Amino acid sequence: MIVKSVAGHDKNKFYLVVNLKEKRAYIADGKKRLLGAPKAKNLIHLKVTKNVVDVVKYDTDKKVRHLLHDYNYN
Repeated sequence: MIVKSVAGHDKNKFYLVVNLKEKRAYIADGKKRLLGAPKAKNLIHLKVTKNVVDVVKYDTDKKVRHLLHDYNYN
């Protein structure tokens, strides 16, 4: 799913959730936070969007960047 950060230095940026464990979401944007090294973020610092995507389809950082481009730059 696509989420928006509501706290931290990355506030108001959109990310793709690649994994969930306990109270942490592992998020990637394909640029600074790559799929191979996603950022762990507390769930209370994220706002869920209505858009749910198949993570398997976005298997490269380039595909993730293209997916999130419209969210982050419009």
